[in-house]
Amino acid sequence: MKLTKNKRRNRIKNRIRKVISGTKENPRLSVFRSNKEIYAQLVDDVTGSILASSSSIEKEFSKSKLDKTKMAESVGKSLAEKAIKIGIKNVSFDRSGYLYHGRVKSLADGAREGGLKF
Repeated sequence: MKLTKNKRRNRIKNRIRKVISGTKENPRLSVFRSNKEIYAQLVDDVTGSILASSSSIEKEFSKSKLDKTKMAESVGKSLAEKAIKIGIKNVSFDRSGYLYHGRVKSLADGAREGGLKF
């Protein structure tokens, strides 16, 4: 059976999710990346709720003329600001099966610059 790129990513994602889960004090920073946009959210897996989210489709980012990697970094910083406002400093990073490279890495670096620890 030949694995497609999405099936392979979902297998990796499920393997990661067995280990990583978020709580209210230490939520899971989940990343989704499409061809054009990038989305990040803080998830409390105990209650199944989203504590904060940020994405490149928000108005503050849609007007800027940044490339996708710089956009991902600014999304990470924006999410970190929102998390610190609600009192969250530590998170568990969930790369959702994507390689820790490029836009996913720059989002993580932006979140770390913004003050999150993981």
